[in-house]
Amino acid sequence: MTVNRISDLGSIISDLDGMGRLVRVHSLVDPIHDLAGIATKFEGGPRAVLFENVKGSEHPVFTGLYWSRELLAKLLGQNEALLSQYVSDRIQEWQAAPVSPRPVTNGPVREVTQKQVDLTRLPIPTHAADDGGPYFDAGVVIAKDPETGVRNASIQRFMVVDENTLTINIDAGRHLELYLEKAAARKTTLPLTINVGVGPGLHFAAAAPAEAAPADTDELGIASAFHGEPLELLPGDRSHVEMVANAMYAFECEIIPGELDNEGPFAEVTGYYAQRAPRPVVHVRAIHHRNSPIFQTIISGQEVFNSVGLLGEANVLSLLQRQVPGITDVYFSHGGCGFYHAVVQITQHRAGWGKQAIMAAFAAFPPLKMVTIVDDDVNIRDPADVEWAMSTRLDPNAGVVTIENVFGHGLNPSFPNYFGTKIGFDATRPFPFSNEYDRAKMKEMSLNDIEYTISESPSHQAADNISSSDPGDRVNGEMRDDNKTGAFNGAAM
Repeated sequence: MTVNRISDLGSIISDLDGMGRLVRVHSLVDPIHDLAGIATKFEGGPRAVLFENVKGSEHPVFTGLYWSRELLAKLLGQNEALLSQYVSDRIQEWQAAPVSPRPVTNGPVREVTQKQVDLTRLPIPTHAADDGGPYFDAGVVIAKDPETGVRNASIQRFMVVDENTLTINIDAGRHLELYLEKAAARKTTLPLTINVGVGPGLHFAAAAPAEAAPADTDELGIASAFHGEPLELLPGDRSHVEMVANAMYAFECEIIPGELDNEGPFAEVTGYYAQRAPRPVVHVRAIHHRNSPIFQTIISGQEVFNSVGLLGEANVLSLLQRQVPGITDVYFSHGGCGFYHAVVQITQHRAGWGKQAIMAAFAAFPPLKMVTIVDDDVNIRDPADVEWAMSTRLDPNAGVVTIENVFGHGLNPSFPNYFGTKIGFDATRPFPFSNEYDRAKMKEMSLNDIEYTISESPSHQAADNISSSDPGDRVNGEMRDDNKTGAFNGAAM
């Protein structure tokens, strides 16, 4: 896939389909609970999902773009194991030579403008059983600093209240929170746009941590580094805040500082519900979309683990490689929700750098709660191998670092009011090395010239043991070939 095609979600879906990496759900699906329930059957697999027939709407819903690093690597034409390095390189490219977005006067997102704002006509899903309502959770928010005019991109969750009103959760410490405070001080409203159905370059720009994209920089330029061309922006009708020209949908909105309403609960990335509480009200002033738009949603879980985790990994990897000799790789584990646990690989050159890496990682990505440092003979993407290093190399008396009463991520229930305790584990070999910690090795052999047979399992056993990493191979409990089509029985799901 060429780099500029990843700026357009329609092209992405078409290319995924051509690559055999798209599941099309033809049956009528209720967006309240049923859509998300079906999507989770494919979560983490090598195919994204397009719901073509959504109850109550003419428009389809797409999900799963980020839930498989394998899928994302294929889409970007990259090695899966080197994705975080690829992301880090693009951000450093932007930092060194930023490319500003290109203003245009027209674009696909302006093909239709609703005469009267009505969110209820759109296929906005309600995900989990106890969610407070339908949610936007994949839209890229564009806002401007009320004082400087610098643009910021972010991803926030928005709950639908009625046909023209949303409530928003803004994480503490985010630039959008700062902008709202500045608007309140100036006694003005805060205009913004929500852009739904965009490519991964813009999504990555919006998920970039503040440590990589300071408040005085226009981080929309990060998208240009991924796309290989400037991001195109359209002027809004209702404010000076732009819209993404080739988004599927663009919503022009306004926040009145101090106006609050209940938001939540929402099933968050942690696997827990974010609780209902008074949060800022968002007034939707205009809705624009393509002639045939596709609404994008993200299932909280592996999609967030990968999309946000990649950005966190990239920032930690970049900073650590500048500050700590021997850092070779970083992985944000799925067990750590893609936010809270970084596993760092190091080639040791002298004693003490493991603990230095722990402290540098916490500084590079404040949401982290845990950091584990391992040697370069440990596979950081294999939980069993990391556990092996902790079980056999970690000295609890010398290798554990705790930091109390420190800022963390408010969605983590162990950080009430954003404060809690962080912990680091130096699970590296004692330096200088001694042979007691050498791993046993087998001779590397190739099977190319070896004759052998593999017995085939009975077909019913194959069906019973279908790999959970490839759920797209089962339809209505039966196996199917990749090149064949199948119909979903919505009642059975």
